Amino acid sequence: MGKGYGQYCPIARAAEIVCERWTPLVLRELMSGSCHFNEISYGVPLMSRALLIKRLKELETAGIITRKEKTSGQGSIYLLTPAGEALRPLIEQMGTWATHWTCERISPDQLDDQLLMWGMRRGINLNAVPPTKIVLQFDLRGLTKGKRKERSYWMVIEQERVDVCLKDPGFEVDVIIDADLSALTHVLMGYNSLEQALNEGSIAFEGPRDYVQQLPTWLYLKGERRYLSGLAPTVLGKMA
Repeated sequence: MGKGYGQYCPIARAAEIVCERWTPLVLRELMSGSCHFNEISYGVPLMSRALLIKRLKELETAGIITRKEKTSGQGSIYLLTPAGEALRPLIEQMGTWATHWTCERISPDQLDDQLLMWGMRRGINLNAVPPTKIVLQFDLRGLTKGKRKERSYWMVIEQERVDVCLKDPGFEVDVIIDADLSALTHVLMGYNSLEQALNEGSIAFEGPRDYVQQLPTWLYLKGERRYLSGLAPTVLGKMA
């Protein structure tokens, strides 16, 4: 931990643990169901692995998480302790507050295609998705990080499991989502309407009519105001 505040105040003591840079986002990932190091790292792509190791050790020392060795293979599993789980309402309220009270326009430097897909895969409305395997292809354009301006992702939904792939998994695609990254992010956040984006052509769907009609419900695109932390019901998945 960094230098403390030197106060007995409970808020100061809590801030010494929770308010270190990146710590709230690490907690967000743990609360979203990520328990392996690489899973947590996917959710904080701009955080160095060395710093992530340091923050995890600090949280373990503070009694917020516990680390267990995997029953098979190498590596560890990170789990919230009761003290860590008790922080869930605080982290959720931070997201809720920001959604309602900060600027509704997301700047280009805040856009992140990998983080968007990682968050989306945890927020699928599994109750609405057909029981068969569903494969979605996301053709994203207008990327702002790195040299690439376009990239495709594949989302495979099967048996209440959601996987996001950086490479074509080889399955038949059911629906193609062609979207500008900024437009899709604003719609997912509830800042802009899907109807407006479809009319403008910044988002387009291609596939069987019944699936295209159901897609907004699967992905929560009907104006649900939310933040893409994935603190919806936990869904296990991977970025392949």
